[in-house]
Amino acid sequence: MRMARLGCLLLLATCSFAAQAKMVHKPVEWNLDGTTFHSVLVYDDAVSAKRPGLVMVPNWYGVNDDALTKADGIAGKQYVILVTDMYGQKVRPTSDDQAMAAVKPLYGDRALMRKRIGTALDQLKAQAKDAPLDVAHLAAIGFCFGGSAVLDLARSGADIAAVVSFHGGLTTDNPALSKQIKARVLVMNGADDKGTMPDADKFMDEMRASPADWQFVVLGNAVHCFTEKGQNKEGCRYDERAAQRSYRLMHDWLHAAFAGTP
Repeated sequence: MRMARLGCLLLLATCSFAAQAKMVHKPVEWNLDGTTFHSVLVYDDAVSAKRPGLVMVPNWYGVNDDALTKADGIAGKQYVILVTDMYGQKVRPTSDDQAMAAVKPLYGDRALMRKRIGTALDQLKAQAKDAPLDVAHLAAIGFCFGGSAVLDLARSGADIAAVVSFHGGLTTDNPALSKQIKARVLVMNGADDKGTMPDADKFMDEMRASPADWQFVVLGNAVHCFTEKGQNKEGCRYDERAAQRSYRLMHDWLHAAFAGTP
């Protein structure tokens, strides 16, 4: 009876702890060139062990509830994620037209894009003083516009283990920058993505000229936005099969990069 009672008490204590554990959403702000950026650090506080950190750049709508929900699912108990504001806290697009206006200056000035994403990486590192972050294991992931941003982070020569791009833009202002890449590069695009796939051959030529360990994955029957739940437009559509496959590939790629294995 005493053992049974003790078992019940332990179970209640475990359930109580589990109930208190939650995904942390911590605001992270910084100022760059007179603009204040408002990002969000995401991690599960049920785990105290240090874990790898990811800079995550969302699609062109930037930091919003959908991006945070996606970060929650990816982070789990495995990663600390900085959901990165690339526009400044006053720019929060709610329509495609507003999003296009937000990304235009960054696509038009890739040096500015690299500066902003590089600053985000520095800000992620700085969170190690309070968050369970292993700064020896860092990477970046991005979606649509965010894929372009993390590829530019790799091209900048950032000292990180890996970058992963989901249905991201493949172009660059300077193909020679690929010679600076230190990260392992995984790029995943839909076979029927009319916005990005026309640039695939040039991108692969760029990667061939780099020292990078890279892989370009073409997901059959998928168009743009295949990881974006709720998207169901012509040329921009969520695809459950492609999304789940790409996430599995991402986790495998990151685990191998952090472990230093093939």
